[in-house]
Amino acid sequence: MAELTELIVQARDGDAAASDRLFAAVYADLHRLAARQLRAGDGGGMRTTSLVHEAYLKLARPEALDVADRAHFFAVAARAMRQIAVDRVRAQCAGKRGGGVAHATLGTDAGPADGRDLAELLALDAALTRLEGLDARLARLVELRFFGGMNLEEAGAVLGLSERTLKRDWRRARAFLHGLLDGVGADGDG
Repeated sequence: MAELTELIVQARDGDAAASDRLFAAVYADLHRLAARQLRAGDGGGMRTTSLVHEAYLKLARPEALDVADRAHFFAVAARAMRQIAVDRVRAQCAGKRGGGVAHATLGTDAGPADGRDLAELLALDAALTRLEGLDARLARLVELRFFGGMNLEEAGAVLGLSERTLKRDWRRARAFLHGLLDGVGADGDG
């Protein structure tokens, strides 16, 4: 792990060879994150390898590598993949039947539900954006767990919070998002 952190520092300082070694070292993990994002062929027809490469292009710039360690790197990678996948889906849905949005589900396993369609990803992204406006920490936790596939311990390392706090935050975030995705506002008035 210390070696990965050192590669991040060297790549951030402009070392192209370190950047290449960093990509090789994290490729399998990035591929796992991308596959999680693109379950069941979702993501606007994007393939896992394409998402990994597009995300890495965003991350490979030295100024984008302003990360502290391995966990922070993967949190930033998860966010980049989310942005790429959502942008791709938006572009694809823009001209389709008015771009209607369907309900999304947020499973208890902290991962995307199998078989979700493109519109569900957009609905979840919109709900997450709304949550971010109300409580950025809760939105960050959802992003780390749902899009980044992190468990509470890993998310705690990134956020600097205890597992107990994160369990409480996870319940709050899920309740809020379920309320929005089920068509009921967070204040209970549909």
